[in-house]
Amino acid sequence: MTLGDLERQRLGLVKSIILILISISIAVGGQLLLKIGLIRLGSISVDSFGSLMQLFGGIIRSPLVLTGLFCYVLSAAIWLVVLSSVDLSFAYPFIGLTYVFILLISKFILKEDVNPIRWIGAVVITAGVVLVSRG
Repeated sequence: MTLGDLERQRLGLVKSIILILISISIAVGGQLLLKIGLIRLGSISVDSFGSLMQLFGGIIRSPLVLTGLFCYVLSAAIWLVVLSSVDLSFAYPFIGLTYVFILLISKFILKEDVNPIRWIGAVVITAGVVLVSRG
């Protein structure tokens, strides 16, 4: 391999990591929109066909929920681009970062209580993703 080939390979890897992070960020944003939209819909009980239809009706009338679902579709499309160019064993561990990002959003945007064990888990996940991305 020439120096130019190594440089192109490195740039391709950086581009893939950026696309992975974009895909993950969009998915996390979608999850946040879903949560806020469902909070506004209220508590959901699916114990009958009628309540299931009521849930479906609430979902299709909620711009936040629909936008959150659209984010998932967009994130999946970007993920497909990523998978077309890098090994799954490299890309997939980055999905663990969604747990870290969700934890941060839960604490600082949704104002949820997050216990120390979850923070420790987030640090372990982050360290794992860094290790896998270097290997």
